[in-house]
Amino acid sequence: QVQLAESGGGSVEAGGSLKLSCAASTRILGISEMAWYRQAPGKQRELVARIFEELQTAYAPSVQGRFTISEGAAKNAVDLEMDNLKPEDTGVYYCKAVRGGVPFWGQGTQVTVSS
Repeated sequence: QVQLAESGGGSVEAGGSLKLSCAASTRILGISEMAWYRQAPGKQRELVARIFEELQTAYAPSVQGRFTISEGAAKNAVDLEMDNLKPEDTGVYYCKAVRGGVPFWGQGTQVTVSS
């Protein structure tokens, strides 16, 4: 079992920045991937960014060039730096970790961007 704790959500005006952090509650081996997803009201959850295999990264086209995913300071931790935020970035952001092919999810943190 992998428990994830997210932090860093909040409210910001368009053009502003926020940093989200996610860390596994215990030092667990075998996590192959960590990612951030988001879900806007009335919409499906969507991938925002992921980090995997030798620190490769991938981004949704809508955030490419504005968001940066990176390893956190601790093992099994990941940060998401979000710059030039837009109102359409508003939603609940969820951290995901994959271990042995099984996904584990955090409880989510709200990000609200006002115009």
